[in-house]
Amino acid sequence: MRVLFAGTPAVAVPSLDALVNAGFNVVAVLTRPDAPVGRKRVLTPSPVAQRAAELGIDVIRAARVDAEAIAAVSAARPDVAAIVAYGGLVPPAALRIPRHGWVNLHFSLLPAWRGAAPVQRSVMAGDDVTGAVTFQLEEGLDTGPVFGTLTEAVRPQDTAGDLLERLSRSGAVLLAQTLSAIEGGKASPQPQAGDVSLAPKLTLEDGRINWSHPALAINRQARGVTPEPGAWTLLDGQRVKLEPVLLRPDIAGLAPGAVALEGKTVVVGTGSHAVELTRVQPAGKKMMAAADWARGMASLEGVVFE
Repeated sequence: MRVLFAGTPAVAVPSLDALVNAGFNVVAVLTRPDAPVGRKRVLTPSPVAQRAAELGIDVIRAARVDAEAIAAVSAARPDVAAIVAYGGLVPPAALRIPRHGWVNLHFSLLPAWRGAAPVQRSVMAGDDVTGAVTFQLEEGLDTGPVFGTLTEAVRPQDTAGDLLERLSRSGAVLLAQTLSAIEGGKASPQPQAGDVSLAPKLTLEDGRINWSHPALAINRQARGVTPEPGAWTLLDGQRVKLEPVLLRPDIAGLAPGAVALEGKTVVVGTGSHAVELTRVQPAGKKMMAAADWARGMASLEGVVFE
């Protein structure tokens, strides 16, 4: 079976490898164009494009699936298209090209968390369990019938990055199994059932900590926005980046945003009990241990995050 693979970030690479290792004929890869990376803004191929080049697979670069991209996909003559975090919508004209359609690997238990940031929103919401599904792509936002499902526990200290890394690997196996079932004529997608929730793309503002919120909500928020767009707060009008915080239910009485030393740890008041800072990146400096940051301050007395 001839497979077109569509994907862009590093979390899509395990799926590409899984399909190649399973013996599928991956005839082309569709990915986003090269993008500037790092402080020097060096134009760099996407992780999927880099892996495809290593595997000797033709690469179609397209910021959107326009007429030119559709022509390139059609020329590849795929029997099925597999899509994992490509980063763009697939129009009806492209959906009709493969005879088996497009199979999307999505990192949530649909219909929960339809959208661009399912893992991040799941962590931020405090879900105990999430997972991944393969489903038939259609015009609606993540609405198509489901081929297969897997579940994954959300661990207490998981960041979105931790959870997504695990799901990318288990999901790759699920995707290969789904395509094998389709090839063997054994696939039977079922309509989605359950409550719908949406997972829109995160913005920088999603990472700003509101210290009047309860400690548990702040903990979940910081883990959910790590690694991107990252948690942050303001100090004297300047942005300070934060890595995920720890819960300190043993410390109460600090005003929201107030920073203090507790032994060798740095804690911040919230709308409930305190949280402990792990690592801090002040404006214009590198990320450092919170204790090192505190030692660099003249005093923490009167220091309040905004």
